[in-house]
Amino acid sequence: MGRAIALCGRSGRIVSFLSAVPCLSGCTPQPAAERRMSDQGKSSVSTPASAPAPGSDTYKGWLFKWTNYLKGYQRRWFVLSNGLLSYYRTQAEMAHTCRGTINLATAHIDTEDACNIVLSSGGRTYHLKASTEVERQRWVTALELAKAKAIRMMNDQSDDSGDEEPTTQSDRSEGIQGTLKTLISKLDDLSTCNDLIAKHGAALQRSLSELEALRVPVEGGEKIKGVNERATLFRITSNAMINACRDFLDLAETHSRRWQRALQYEREQRIHLEETIEQLAKQHNSLERAWREAPTLSKGEASDEDEDTEYFDAMEDSPAFITVTATENTQHSGGHTNDWNQDNVSVSPTNSSQKRRSRIPDKPNYSLNLWSIMKNCIGKELSKIPMPVNFNEPLSMLQRLTEDLEYHELLDKAACCESSLEQLCLVAAFSVSSYSTTVHRTAKPFNPLLGETYELDRLDDLGYRSLCEQVSHHPPAAAHHVISQRGWTLWQQITISSKFRGKYLSIMPLGAIHLQFHSSENHYVWRKVISTVHNIIVGKLWIDQSGDIEIVNHRTKETCQLKFSPYSYFSRDVPRKVTGVVSDSGGQAHYILSGTWDDKIESSKIVQSSKGGSGSEGKQKTVYQTLSPKLLWKKYPLPDNAENMYFFSSLALTLNEPEDGVGLTDSRLRPDQRLMEAGRWDEANSEKQRLEEKQRAVRRRREAEATDGFQPQWFHKRKNDITGETTFVYKGGYWEAKDSQDWSTCSEIF
Repeated sequence: MGRAIALCGRSGRIVSFLSAVPCLSGCTPQPAAERRMSDQGKSSVSTPASAPAPGSDTYKGWLFKWTNYLKGYQRRWFVLSNGLLSYYRTQAEMAHTCRGTINLATAHIDTEDACNIVLSSGGRTYHLKASTEVERQRWVTALELAKAKAIRMMNDQSDDSGDEEPTTQSDRSEGIQGTLKTLISKLDDLSTCNDLIAKHGAALQRSLSELEALRVPVEGGEKIKGVNERATLFRITSNAMINACRDFLDLAETHSRRWQRALQYEREQRIHLEETIEQLAKQHNSLERAWREAPTLSKGEASDEDEDTEYFDAMEDSPAFITVTATENTQHSGGHTNDWNQDNVSVSPTNSSQKRRSRIPDKPNYSLNLWSIMKNCIGKELSKIPMPVNFNEPLSMLQRLTEDLEYHELLDKAACCESSLEQLCLVAAFSVSSYSTTVHRTAKPFNPLLGETYELDRLDDLGYRSLCEQVSHHPPAAAHHVISQRGWTLWQQITISSKFRGKYLSIMPLGAIHLQFHSSENHYVWRKVISTVHNIIVGKLWIDQSGDIEIVNHRTKETCQLKFSPYSYFSRDVPRKVTGVVSDSGGQAHYILSGTWDDKIESSKIVQSSKGGSGSEGKQKTVYQTLSPKLLWKKYPLPDNAENMYFFSSLALTLNEPEDGVGLTDSRLRPDQRLMEAGRWDEANSEKQRLEEKQRAVRRRREAEATDGFQPQWFHKRKNDITGETTFVYKGGYWEAKDSQDWSTCSEIF
């Protein structure tokens, strides 16, 4: 035993330790470094070309990548190298054209089914598909290993950065890193030693016990008994060594976490200092430029004007830019003197002749075991899961869709704009405002019954009429049409696709939103972003919006690119951040939009642009000089006691208010929703089951009669000339039926 410990101390090799123990010398493993080299040599012969070799930094192969709804999945050549996943149309393109790259250090890797892989990072998402499940697993393994290595490299680079004494700091950092790598190697050896001792020690003990049970001469039995006692002593000593190693590991991990926190704090302080210095340098340059362009001004005047200069970081995953609020002199020299102040746009005040309600009954405090219901629903369409009303709010999906009109006055202002670019800014603010009510609204709206409708007739006070109808049940789809006396018409068909992923719920609205202004005939089209509900099983529910929106004026070809940044715990940006650029038909940017989707959106007019330095990913940034920002949209405060009323806004509180004269299929007349609003949840659950069973019976009867299927009452299918999509659009007749109170053509769905 003494020889064993001495050899282990001198060489530090597992092979020395094991070879010193006679009972284990036949099981000597290779050293770690030799074992890795041997594995690489073997894999280079037997592993296919596309399979990852252990220890290899590069992985290549064909995968299918989702492109769009027209082309679907397309075959692409993917290359994984140095923590970056890049793809090309062909292998030949590797020499000159990269189609896209995603950094695995900040990426989230998810597997949807047997062959699919989903990579997401900073709002960019790749939907990939392998040819087989085995191939998918190889890619997932390679991606996870590359991600872990990329994170380690990123942390190492951060730790290795020098300050005032680059040479000394670098040498010190290299020494620390070398020591850490040596310690990690030794700990790996100890861990392997631990496993082998436990395995072979137990085998030795069993073998000796079997020998002792055999019938052997007395002298042989005494010797076996002595060997057994020595083996027991060896095992006790080994266990003591293993326990000491575990204590050392625990202590090292504790101190390691403490060191990491200290290093993280120092790193954050250094980054903050670098940003402050960079901002001061930009302010200095801007001040010098203003002084050169206006030599007649006194130094005091120039300094005062430049104190309001603001700088903003570049958008990720989009044309990178920095905006600088220009001084007065720069504004005049930029050639853009027609400043736009949307505050001058007037809208007729609203005079409501009807007193609307301002509260509903408080939400009851019922407890429910969520996991008992959701554990069997993972991977299913949310619309096909029978849910109790405990997860709902007392509004239907049609009413939630109507809530998009809460800030309709933005469109009223946009209808009065003479400039189409200014109009586009307001349309962009309107598209963002529709998400402001979702920040606290984690409850699920009622799935509308097939043929269910919802009207919002605010012609007298707000100048518009809105109508929604559920035109399909599987998949659930709703058609919406709004016409305003103040110069605009909006229509959309939204199909909701939602998946429960175990930890979060993804809600993907599919379909285009159309907006047309009557006087100018400007026709805008855009689509919604993805909504994600987090902490479905454990923790407090919270919702996030992420993705990109492109708003296109199809008459002038002007565009607005909006980016909803996904929430990140490690990001220094404000949560729920939205940024955007408004450009003309030639691609020249005219306005910068910034804000958050739960609070406000501002626009800044660009007066001058120039090319700046390269960003962190090697992209060249564009520096925009802008006027002072103008407020486009600001969220209304929630009503008092909103937390006990499902966090409804002032408009949402009125949506389910009973009204006379509405259609027989209107959501206000839905009994289970009405019972839930009144706090009678048990009765609401029973009524909900009755309505769903009634709907299934109608569908079975329709199938048995072999009819043409369900036909919506107020919408019909038409092909859109702009998008090429066939969608349901309003065919007319509803408001005439309401005026005459003739609902004879309506089905009895409740």
